[in-house]
Amino acid sequence: MAKQLELTRLKLKDDFEFYARNVLTVRSKSGEIKNLLLNKAQRYINDCIEEQRRQTGQVRAIILKGRQQGVSTYVEGRYYWKTTHRNGVRAFILTHEADSTSALFEMVERYHQGAPDFVKPATGASNAKELIFSKLDSGYKVGTAGNKSVGRGTTIQYFHGSEVAYWPNAAEHAKGILQAVPDEQDTEIILESTANGVGNYFYQQWQQAEAGLSPFQAIFVPWYWQDEYRKKAEGFSTTEEEDALIALYGLDMEQLAFRRSKIAELSADGIDGVFAFRQEYPMTAQEAFQVTGGNSLIQPELVVQARKHKELAVGPLIIGVDPARFGDDRTAIVRRKGRSAYYLETFENKSTMEVAGIVHTMISKEKPDQVAIDVGGLGAGVVDRLIELGHEEVVASINFGSAALDPQKFINRRAEMWWLMRDWLDGDAPVMIPDRDDLHTDLCAPLYKYDSNSRRKLESKDDIKKRGYRSTDCADALALTFAEPLARYEIEMIERPVVVDKVAGY
Repeated sequence: MAKQLELTRLKLKDDFEFYARNVLTVRSKSGEIKNLLLNKAQRYINDCIEEQRRQTGQVRAIILKGRQQGVSTYVEGRYYWKTTHRNGVRAFILTHEADSTSALFEMVERYHQGAPDFVKPATGASNAKELIFSKLDSGYKVGTAGNKSVGRGTTIQYFHGSEVAYWPNAAEHAKGILQAVPDEQDTEIILESTANGVGNYFYQQWQQAEAGLSPFQAIFVPWYWQDEYRKKAEGFSTTEEEDALIALYGLDMEQLAFRRSKIAELSADGIDGVFAFRQEYPMTAQEAFQVTGGNSLIQPELVVQARKHKELAVGPLIIGVDPARFGDDRTAIVRRKGRSAYYLETFENKSTMEVAGIVHTMISKEKPDQVAIDVGGLGAGVVDRLIELGHEEVVASINFGSAALDPQKFINRRAEMWWLMRDWLDGDAPVMIPDRDDLHTDLCAPLYKYDSNSRRKLESKDDIKKRGYRSTDCADALALTFAEPLARYEIEMIERPVVVDKVAGY
């Protein structure tokens, strides 16, 4: 019996999912007290976090979610588990408003009061916002964003930022609090929120993580993973839009009935219910941060379809290269053959010579028909070096700001390339693009309008950044593959057999 108890203790210490369903209790939406059985979203988050911990020894995660998907329930449970199994550690939870602070602390108190005696640590001097586990010299504290000094002046091993997108002075809070978490093994920082537009601290951090430019991993949780987001669908017939959602996401009738009901509920006082639903219950990260206040040239549905489609890479090989311009921009390189765009690569902090060396190697190995390079910023130097290396026949110098090939329709070359890319995505035949969130975000970011001469104009990179988005490096690289007509290559392909592309993997 004693041996079995010891084995159980060890499993409770090492396996959070096992610990949650045997130790932690929660109040359901119906008011029922029951053990915490991780739902699909919580299991996914736990798997992502545990894998990062195994690889790095730390947890640094940023979580984007819809409404009421149990993320705070998971993190509070995880940190109660952590602080009750280690000596001398502190967990700190910071929320966006006082009511949320109280609710989360009540949740932790419920965990503590409901825990079996053989795993429940003794508490010392505790108050309305703090639990102290006296024998362990560990503690669990909550606070509300607003006080600039909150969370400062102490060392924190486990930090949870809740609804970060709604913090006042979020950047200032984060600067102080995150410095309190040492860069050591078995420390954790989890930032989570529903979206609150673009340009704020949470969105900036999400973009950095999504692009691989920070130690944080980006974790997105779609709404349709929640079992309770369903509604009876008797006599339900689908629209064309809903049929597309079935094809893209595998939604069933009860999920579609829930969606339709929520859209109707949200469509009050002139509000666009579909738009509001996408923000509250996103299917993708890009829906959560959808463009407002203008017309996006490329709609997210086109991007989702292309991400999910698989297509043979057949045709002339065109490589688009968008060299980095400034410190936070990336060099992006993508390949395209006909209806298949593939193998997107991004690089940070590369010099002109380094980028030229990367492209030189690609040309030597892959024998592309054309390499289109933006000559703004570093690009001119890259092109010059590639010509020195003997690649003048294949390299095409493209200036985004130069006159369009069809100046009657487009204000400049960049607008023309983006429209051609949009038409490619929205053509009669399906196309494939790399299944990457950063490319998805880039493609959907720019707005468009017409000038006084009815020419098509694409939002500038500077204006995109002013709205809170990062530079659209990945999408610009793909747009470059549409820079010049390739009739001669298409004619040549008539004589060539269809070959499965080894690089693309199809």
